[in-house]
Amino acid sequence: MEKALLDIAEQLKAVEYLDDRALTKVINRHNKRILEEAKANATNVAKANIDAAGATPPSGTDAVATISSSKTGTAAATSPKITTPTTANAPSLDATGAKINPVRPLSKRHLIAYYLDVKRNDPKHWAQWNFTEEQQRRIERTLQMKPRRTASGVATITVLTKPWKCSSNCLYCPNDLRMPKSYLSDEPACQRAERTFFDPYLQVAARLKALTEMGHVTDKVELIILGGTWSDYPLAYQIWFVRELFRALNDGAHAQNKVPAQRAQYKQAGLSSDVGTLKKQIAPLQQRIFNQELTYNQAFDLRYTTDKGWRDIALWQTATWEELEAEHHINEEAQHRVVGLVIETRPERITPQHAYILRRLGCTKVQMGIQSLNEQIREQNDRHTATAQIQSAFETLRLFGFKTHIHAMVNLLGATPELDKQDYLRLVNDKPFQPDEIKLYPCVLVDGTGLCAHYNDGAWQPYSEEELIDVLVADTCATPAFTRISRMIRDISAPDIVAGNKKVNLRQLVENRIDTQGLITKEIRHREVSLADIDPATLRLEIVPYETTATSERFLQWVTPEGKIAGFLRLSLPRKEAIEQLISTLETSNTDKAPAKRNTSVSPVAPVPPASQSAFISPIKLHEAMIREVHVYGRVAKLTKQGTGAQHHGLGTQLVEKACELARSAGYTSINVISAIGTRGYYRKLHFYDNGLYQQRKL
Repeated sequence: MEKALLDIAEQLKAVEYLDDRALTKVINRHNKRILEEAKANATNVAKANIDAAGATPPSGTDAVATISSSKTGTAAATSPKITTPTTANAPSLDATGAKINPVRPLSKRHLIAYYLDVKRNDPKHWAQWNFTEEQQRRIERTLQMKPRRTASGVATITVLTKPWKCSSNCLYCPNDLRMPKSYLSDEPACQRAERTFFDPYLQVAARLKALTEMGHVTDKVELIILGGTWSDYPLAYQIWFVRELFRALNDGAHAQNKVPAQRAQYKQAGLSSDVGTLKKQIAPLQQRIFNQELTYNQAFDLRYTTDKGWRDIALWQTATWEELEAEHHINEEAQHRVVGLVIETRPERITPQHAYILRRLGCTKVQMGIQSLNEQIREQNDRHTATAQIQSAFETLRLFGFKTHIHAMVNLLGATPELDKQDYLRLVNDKPFQPDEIKLYPCVLVDGTGLCAHYNDGAWQPYSEEELIDVLVADTCATPAFTRISRMIRDISAPDIVAGNKKVNLRQLVENRIDTQGLITKEIRHREVSLADIDPATLRLEIVPYETTATSERFLQWVTPEGKIAGFLRLSLPRKEAIEQLISTLETSNTDKAPAKRNTSVSPVAPVPPASQSAFISPIKLHEAMIREVHVYGRVAKLTKQGTGAQHHGLGTQLVEKACELARSAGYTSINVISAIGTRGYYRKLHFYDNGLYQQRKL
């Protein structure tokens, strides 16, 4: 491996990085060399063994086979067994313990694992290579696997909460009893969660290890918590879950040393992480769900509420605010800092009181399942959420500074392509809504859902591929410059889909159609600089204003001459009447604010405990503006030999200063920022000071 790595380093003296095609040529050349050396060595060893046995070796490289198969003479009969050494006799594991293919000893994965292992664990060997920082940057960029995962400069880690009841029963929603409602055990994140008992510490430790071994930089991490409705879980569990996420990141590489003991707790409680065992345990109840003999919630009670193991772990899956805040404090300067914390819930659960709790947990973004703004379609699909509740959720989240990430679905029961287009236009353009991000999914039929009956009687049918692409193209082109479509499919495996889209490249098909037809889209993801190197000197700052029912918004973006986006900031200027209403709602609330006691209930379905014995006090005051997000892409680099990331060019700082200028001009006396725990230090350098749930700067 060393020869191949040094060869790559030598070639990188002349180029910025080797693309996959060029890298493959280098790897194949060294694989050929390794196999030829192994063959020659095998021949030499065979010859030596034959000589030692007192026989005359036949010509050619098949000497061993000849001797081994000979049935004449005493030499063959009495000599020791001779085997031909091949690459299979060489070490079969790479630095990470992964098996090495003897036909192809080297791969990108093996090289990056070897490089990182030497860098971290063998300082003497590392010093011999004498790589400069620039050489390291180029090598790591060349060897990095799945580079888009951290193209934004942030490593994303997705975790799942444990299975839980759901207060809704939407027709399209999967009913996999092994998972929280709406998720399937075949989805990648779900598989990882199940193998780790849905434990947040174990999930983060495993994912952090995997990303590191793939060559990704993990100093900045966005945590995404999925799994049903977050606000339905006991509050003490919520606090514990988030505390464990931070604890795993704070422990960093040392987390691997704690994994065995953590896993042992669940095994001692009698829980299994073996897929075969879990399938067998769940199968009878799962079949009763499919037969419509039981609802998901009824089956949940039979499976989890009465199970001693699940009741036992509920006893210690609790934490206090003080314990969480201690981990928050550590994370401010940790090696793996949290730059975003995302939770998933339903709009009817978003109240000012719950928003307060989310902010105290460290949350910066909220995902909500809207699916459709058409109230009639929502009712047809048993999605019982009023439009007024959706509007209220948007307003509350914006006032608190959260980014809004919406789930929208096309092709629901009762929908048509034209109705879907109209619905999406309303979602992205009407003042009460206008989300920051959207997961735009086509509805698919999964076995065991309520939608199956409507498919069987013909009331629901999936759109044709042409109809679906037409809708998604129209929606993408209608998306404003301040909105990002993060996904267009869910990670549902094709075998789980009875009817509907099974193409994993759906987004590519949509974007190809846009490009072929010469259509224009302003949507953020379509414009991201991604892995491209950009000269910051060529960027221009654009301001996109828009109005909501609770705020005036300003979307500030760094744009390349080609229209690509290299960074942005979301500024909210709250309306006076909206803040006054928020203050009144919180101060007159009878809901408590901060739980101080552990949840000692043995029931895994205990209700959310109250927060404290006093009313909430609004963390936001009149005449305070709000920065809801600052993001600069990691690959915006100077055209110099050093070529560093955009964060080192002051693009984020310039965005913040411009936002302060705009807020001051609009009459605001101070500005808050909904900083993530790991970004507090950054904002302190920009003259923000800690102020309750936010950081604030006087204008």
